Amino acid sequence: MMVMNSSPRKVSIGKNRALTCSFLSALLVSAAPVAADDLKSAVDRDYPSLAALYQTLHRNPELSSQESETAKRMAQEVRDAGFNVTEHVGGTGVVALLENGAGPTVMIRTELDALPVEEQTGLAFASKVRVKNAKGEEVPVAHACGHDAHMTIWTGVARRLAADRGQWSGTLMMIAQPAEETGTGARAMLADGLFTRFPRPNFNLSVHDTSALPAGQISTVEGTVKSAADSVDIEVRGIGSHAALPQYSRDPIVVASSIVMALQTLVARNNNPFSPAVVTVGSFHGGTRANIIATSVKLQLSVRSNDPATRTVLLDGIRRIAVNQARAFGVPEDKLPIVTIVESTPATYNSPDLVERLIPPLQAALGKDNVLKGEPLMTSEDFAEYGQVEPKIPSVQIWLGAVPAKIFAATADKATLPGTHSPQWAPDAEPTIKTGIITLTSAALELMKK
Repeated sequence: MMVMNSSPRKVSIGKNRALTCSFLSALLVSAAPVAADDLKSAVDRDYPSLAALYQTLHRNPELSSQESETAKRMAQEVRDAGFNVTEHVGGTGVVALLENGAGPTVMIRTELDALPVEEQTGLAFASKVRVKNAKGEEVPVAHACGHDAHMTIWTGVARRLAADRGQWSGTLMMIAQPAEETGTGARAMLADGLFTRFPRPNFNLSVHDTSALPAGQISTVEGTVKSAADSVDIEVRGIGSHAALPQYSRDPIVVASSIVMALQTLVARNNNPFSPAVVTVGSFHGGTRANIIATSVKLQLSVRSNDPATRTVLLDGIRRIAVNQARAFGVPEDKLPIVTIVESTPATYNSPDLVERLIPPLQAALGKDNVLKGEPLMTSEDFAEYGQVEPKIPSVQIWLGAVPAKIFAATADKATLPGTHSPQWAPDAEPTIKTGIITLTSAALELMKK
């Protein structure tokens, strides 16, 4: 179980003026305004407690939609910073508001969930957690996507902006979102009134760690930064038989194999080469014994695209190929494959005007050499959902370097570096977290400056 913070201390300022001044001095040191003390120095002072938080989160990961203890900890962190906190939004989601006069509302999002991955980082605080998933299967759990770093950054940003209210005006909306890895958490929070029960943001911000940059650097992308994703299940049905009597069967393993190979032609021969597209068959399950021809096979696909037209080409093509490959093998019409879209996430779009506005303050905070022009990836996530609500909200997700700088510089082939979703993923915690806090704090201050 995760160790929770105790409730905030109530301090009574009594007659002893020396004691009062001593207490106030200590308080000012721990929460000094950015303008008075320099943002980097303030983050440096705060880092020891943030490092402890990071290690606690890393040791105690929770699967999507099971993040109850993680959500409690995040709620306590922002409550301690002075925010008005609402829990259980869209499941385990947390919404924290800090109103500071007239001005725009800026939303900053983090994710709560971890992945069913067995950690192999060798860290002293590595996760050893095993839990039951939604299907009742026991699985290992690890923060293999860096959400523990994201939550720590989020906490640091909340602390800094709460301590620096004299520099900004408006409403700060910090949200901790469940179930990003399943693509369902943002939709659940929106359905639970995220933009109706609470202020509708004028801007949405987030960061995501990456192995494409060394720790200490960030990159921005104008326009599409991550692709749309569809998870597609195909149930390939057939007629079972004894393995020695194949003539009586319509073998679904053979049909499914043919479908897998034919699906690759969608990108190679049906899609416009200038429109990015991916069709990956990530799971193929069928059969029970060597001497039994199965009655069904289940395929699971991940489909990526950047625009609606490409998405239509891919999804229509998957149905066409699955059904007609089965027909070619003589599968009866009443046993043709069943194709189901089980999850969908839109493309993550960075508003170009907002990116352009944020680059100067980010360069001022981090140095021009550390703010790069990035490249879009075919990964996806549901931060995109917040910017799609009409009228659309200007949104930006910033790539956050997380590889130790020396290792990054010494690695000729960057593709060999462990990346997110790898059991070896281990961000260089201190520079990654500090850079993330400076990035989001600087961006928020630019958008809400007086």
